[in-house]
Amino acid sequence: MTDAEDGLRADARANRAKIVDVAREALARDPAVSLNAIAKAADVGPGTLYRHFPNREALVLAVYRREIEAVAAVAQQLVVRHPPREAFRRWCERLAKFGRMKQGLADVLGTATSERDLMYLRELYAPILEALDQLLRAGEASGDFAPGADPEDVLQLLGFLWRIKPDAQGTARIERLLDLVVRGLNAPVSPTTRE
Repeated sequence: MTDAEDGLRADARANRAKIVDVAREALARDPAVSLNAIAKAADVGPGTLYRHFPNREALVLAVYRREIEAVAAVAQQLVVRHPPREAFRRWCERLAKFGRMKQGLADVLGTATSERDLMYLRELYAPILEALDQLLRAGEASGDFAPGADPEDVLQLLGFLWRIKPDAQGTARIERLLDLVVRGLNAPVSPTTRE
């Protein structure tokens, strides 16, 4: 439960969650969708929406936070269910979907220029980095990945996931690039020496 949901009645929490869910879908389809259209689709009045989210940025950040939490949470499930390389690949697929949704919201997120807003966005990314760290450490423990990969470095590399159009050609390119990333993370088969 987020700070914004603390102290809310159950029906108010349900309304808030419904608004965020509807907004996620609506903003992914059309980043310029009106808040009134979101309220109508969520079957709540505009006043209810504005009580929870006083402006567009507040709603977008709530959607963004929910997506980050979902992407981060899936890492634990994947590590338990799949070998480390496969868990990493599957998590990257989920990250790609999140990244494409985020691209649709980039204009609104780009308005977060105050130091407070920027610090908030950095805090939001912490669960993604923790999830990535968990995936990398699982790969290390199994011997699949070389030790010491920095999650922030790997996340920077993975930025291509949401910059490539997800059509047939783009999907093939994403697969090839993920192959390169995974090969880069692979533990060497035998120790090499450098002179």
